[in-house]
Amino acid sequence: MKHLVIPTILAFSAGFATAQTQGVSKNEIVIGSIQDLSGPLAGYGKQARNGMQLRVSELNEQGGVHGRRVTLKVEDSGYDPRKAVLAAQKLVNQDKIFLMAGHVGTAHNMAAMPIQFERNVINFMPLTAAREMYEPFHRLKYSFAVPYYEQVRVMLPRLAKEKKSQKICVHYQDDDFGQEIVKGAEAATQAMGVSIAERTSFKRGATEFSSQVAKLKAAGCDMVVMGTLIRETIGTIGESRKTGFNPTFLGTSGAYTDLIHRLGGRAMDGFYAAMTVQHPYLDEASQPIRFWANKYKTQFNEDPTVFSAYGYIIMDAFIRAADKAGPNLTTDSFVKAMDGMNYPADIFGSAPATFTAKKRLGSDASRLSQIQEGRWKVVADYGK
Repeated sequence: MKHLVIPTILAFSAGFATAQTQGVSKNEIVIGSIQDLSGPLAGYGKQARNGMQLRVSELNEQGGVHGRRVTLKVEDSGYDPRKAVLAAQKLVNQDKIFLMAGHVGTAHNMAAMPIQFERNVINFMPLTAAREMYEPFHRLKYSFAVPYYEQVRVMLPRLAKEKKSQKICVHYQDDDFGQEIVKGAEAATQAMGVSIAERTSFKRGATEFSSQVAKLKAAGCDMVVMGTLIRETIGTIGESRKTGFNPTFLGTSGAYTDLIHRLGGRAMDGFYAAMTVQHPYLDEASQPIRFWANKYKTQFNEDPTVFSAYGYIIMDAFIRAADKAGPNLTTDSFVKAMDGMNYPADIFGSAPATFTAKKRLGSDASRLSQIQEGRWKVVADYGK
């Protein structure tokens, strides 16, 4: 009987060790990411991928982390949660990634995380500001994005007071992403002592918004909270302008991108969005950002965007924690390093972030920007 128990224990220990060190060898760390490279958020996904790859290239040129080069493997979800599941299965089970970094999309992360967690693979700083990225608590969750809920809860009352808004409405994508913004608007209006005057929704991938705009206009909305991303923001505001409906539009960081004014044109002027990292307009940027942008353009033959910066920040955050974890990199040593991790403000304008054994969101501070004459301008800084 004793002879049977010992091999069983050894086999269990070997299996646990393998799970701990998946994606880590003597010379390499394999990192995975799932982006939208072919769907409605392909503009985000390609930029985020490039930003991550730029930081990986810099690191590898410098010799890696404790002598290990980083390999970044990226799969395309097409912004479809079902495809995100398939992508996660490939990255986790075939490519044997150590960690999932910067996965884009709320529903997509929710679908992929169980696959990762079953194999002890960390979900690191996903590109979604949903609270589910750090709640409920899980030792393998780390989020850097200020929650959509918190962005709306804080910014809506401030802007409504400034604009003297009387009828606040919500227009949102009917999924996990949109529901987070609805909940933030409900919390904000409840604190303000008012009710949401009208709610309109649309399915993911929608391109026509005339019926929703007509409903918002008929309700007399003078402020519309937008649970929208790129084309939904452009389509809704564009349709509103055509019909003479001009409320204050307030979006989240999900709509904070240069693609809004580049694709939507002058009609987008006046649109507000909560944000943290500022879009790098190179003729306005600081010298460190211009230096970074030149490296980016040399490698990818295009100017960087805010999502390029997000990707770079996410990978840089991983590298710092992996360095702190030491030469013996495992899931446990990485988690231990993150449990006392402090990230200072960076060149892109991010607020300082801290993580502990009980705190899996780096920072909940956001800013407010508005599109003015075709460019995003910060109109309310952190804590203002």
